[in-house]
Parts: sequence; C-alpha cells; structure tokens
Amino acid sequence: MTDISGQSFVIAAFWETHPGEEAVVANLLRSFLPQAQKEPGVRQFQIHQNTAKPREFFFYEVFANEAAFADHQQTEHFKTIIQGQALAKLAKRERVQFHFI
Repeated sequence: MTDISGQSFVIAAFWETHPGEEAVVANLLRSFLPQAQKEPGVRQFQIHQNTAKPREFFFYEVFANEAAFADHQQTEHFKTIIQGQALAKLAKRERVQFHFI
C-alpha cells in the first residue's frame, strides 16, 4: 500500500452538468480518468457519478503534494478534455482542498 500521509494534498470536486450533457461528460471523464491515474504525482484519483442524480459527479483526488496538483492541471489531457471540452458543459463546479492530518 502506498503511503499517502504527510504532505498529501486532497481535492474533492463536485460537478453538475447542464441538462442533457451528463452522458457526454461521463464519456469524457471515462477517457480522462486512466490518464490522470497514471500521473507520477497522483496517489489516488476516482470519479463517481450520482446514481439518483446523473448530472452530478464527485471527484476524489489525492496528490503527493500541492506541486503535483499544479502539474496535473498542466497536463495535455487536463487541458484538452477538462478545460477544452468538459467545463463548457457544466452548470456548476466546486473544488475543496484538504491535507491529511
């Protein structure tokens, strides 16, 4: 098991798509997720879709540190899939940052 204590940096993100965009966003996230999980600074990266409200998505991301999170946002897959395609399909986007204690 990987040690994710110490300086680990956690992001909890919540997305809600515009009506009718949930399937498109889910497909974009399916292509994005395996690429994000392979990044060197990523300790854990999971994306969940709400079963009762399919327009809602929850992200749980653990990075080695804040620098790894910054690096994540500069990757080609983040810029192309998230910034370039997914964000325009969202009605709401929220991110909260945490550190392990």
